[in-house]
Amino acid sequence: MAADDLDKQPDSVSSVLKVFGILNALGEEHEMGISELAQQVMMSKSTVYRFLQTMKTLGYVTQEGESDKYSLTLKLFELGSKSLQHVDLIRYANIQMREISKQTKEAIHLGALDDDAIIYIHKIDSLYNLRMYSRIGRRNPIHTTAIGKVLMAWSDPLEVQETLSKTTFTRSTDNTILCSEDFVSVLEQAKEQGFAEDIEEQEEGLRCIAVPVFDRFGIVTVGLSISLPTIRFSEENKPQIIKMLHDAARNISSQMGYHDYPF
Repeated sequence: MAADDLDKQPDSVSSVLKVFGILNALGEEHEMGISELAQQVMMSKSTVYRFLQTMKTLGYVTQEGESDKYSLTLKLFELGSKSLQHVDLIRYANIQMREISKQTKEAIHLGALDDDAIIYIHKIDSLYNLRMYSRIGRRNPIHTTAIGKVLMAWSDPLEVQETLSKTTFTRSTDNTILCSEDFVSVLEQAKEQGFAEDIEEQEEGLRCIAVPVFDRFGIVTVGLSISLPTIRFSEENKPQIIKMLHDAARNISSQMGYHDYPF
């Protein structure tokens, strides 16, 4: 994109384009000085310097010794690695989730923490006509969802307290948990029994059960859940459903490098 085109963009968009222009230029070379970089990206040296200092503070670029040469750090690689890890995780999980779907015909979700909420990163739709409202990328509160409870139950207690301090316990149904004390008690129970439940807490007439999935370091990074209407749920079938979820989560965890699944 030419410099004239950049100038026509809104300030926020223009700044983003300039940052990525600098990153791309540094990615082509091992190291570059401000003059060379300014010429490459067609910006003034003062503008390039200002952006470089911010990027340096954030850890994305480094300055080589006492020279004016700048180069990329590994921070972008770390971000890319996290993205690749999710890609691998979804590929592994998809096979297991489709197997549960084949056996139950119900909706299967994979969810991760996103600040003080959960976000669905993969989903297999129910094969029945009656379906729950959810989609990949949708965020839901941690306190109303089985996946949210699982992810919190296996989190560090200090992280749990920090997250709960930012959580607004909004009511979705008459069964929604509305205070942190009750929520923490539910987390303790979930960790002890190896699964968490949403008993019409997010949506009336809907039951969800979730189990933890571990990464190669033994950290629970996502939760795996099944969701079904109360009209198709029975306590007699609940142990079988939990076993299916645990079997699937064990296989996913193993493929992610963790072989000591506890359930």
